[in-house]
Amino acid sequence: MLEVNNLQVYAEDKMILNNLNLSVNQGEVHVIMGPNGAGKSTLGYAIMGHPGYSIEEGSILFEGEDITQEKADVRAKKGIFLSFQNPEEVPGVTLENFLRSSRLALTGKPVKVFAYKKELYKAMETLNMDKDYASRYLNVGFSGGEKKKSEILQMLVLEPKLAILDETDSGLDVDSVKIVSKGVEAFKNKNNSLIIITHNTKILEYLPIDRVHILQSGRIVKSGDASLIEQINISGFRDFIPKIVH
Repeated sequence: MLEVNNLQVYAEDKMILNNLNLSVNQGEVHVIMGPNGAGKSTLGYAIMGHPGYSIEEGSILFEGEDITQEKADVRAKKGIFLSFQNPEEVPGVTLENFLRSSRLALTGKPVKVFAYKKELYKAMETLNMDKDYASRYLNVGFSGGEKKKSEILQMLVLEPKLAILDETDSGLDVDSVKIVSKGVEAFKNKNNSLIIITHNTKILEYLPIDRVHILQSGRIVKSGDASLIEQINISGFRDFIPKIVH
């Protein structure tokens, strides 16, 4: 589904990702971990097409199509979704209207209001979200946990092919992490794929993990199966930092 080849990404003339390679198949769950400043969020932004990040070398292929130079809205229409670590507040636009407009923009098909509301409320119930949030302005006055639930709600309603979750579990208490995990679990099926960028392994306890990648200084320095998570929990990332030879 996704092929990232020798990706070199700059932000404000500073190289963040250096010849990074990543391959994600349909139906797989991949986890990106690493110390602060390793480039984890930059990878998500680069895949999504954030204009603040410049791809100087390499390519991004989605379902075999080169999307390296495509804008973010084009990538979204092709089925890529990014949840933000710090979701923005949008005054004047309700959560319900935002999602309805987003679906129309993605599919180009009229949204049947009754069926849409039924689906929206069902997804909100999965996340233990009060229905009143649907009529509130997007993320305005939401707590940190409510903003994260709002991001997962968007993923459930928009049904992307590839969802990238950037630190969705950061700042959440144990109960909120469980609820968000439940939403991620409800989304996952054999036809879509997930990339989870995280520091907190709690959210991973409820998901079948196919591959774990450790990012360090803009490169993936180690990849493995789910057992790699336990190794990180025990010893942190120090075992994976390349040794400097003098």
